[in-house]
Amino acid sequence: MQQAPTPRSDHSAPARREALRRIIGEGGVGRQRDLVRLLGRVGYRATQSSISRDLRELGVAKQGDRYVLPEAATPAPGGFAAVAAFVRDVQPAGPSLTVIRTATGAAQSVAIVLDRAGWPECVGTLSGDDTIFVATRDRAAQRRLIARLHQHFRV
Repeated sequence: MQQAPTPRSDHSAPARREALRRIIGEGGVGRQRDLVRLLGRVGYRATQSSISRDLRELGVAKQGDRYVLPEAATPAPGGFAAVAAFVRDVQPAGPSLTVIRTATGAAQSVAIVLDRAGWPECVGTLSGDDTIFVATRDRAAQRRLIARLHQHFRV
């Protein structure tokens, strides 16, 4: 009978992240609880909050229903056209913050397209599962950004 691997503690974060990279690279994982389970199988004890930090540190994105590594997270050919169907709404939130709502699981893919566009209006983006915050320098930059977003996403 095969013995289960001895769980490693959280102090080996770099090694755990490398194991996480291998698991995600093999594909098909879309939930953090599955990552916790799969890491446990290879001897790493982790919580969903530690997995969340690891995913952020590794730059992992959610593409559709699965996690992908940064090098594999390239949006489908077509940039904005490839992700336009995922954008549901664009709204200002104060003078220098714009909120973009997307389909569930699509925010990171849309944010990658925005980041790679290199628009001067965008100071930065922060994405969750279905929401993206886009920071702009001021209200004028925000107006230009929203006009571009409406043009590309037709919302």
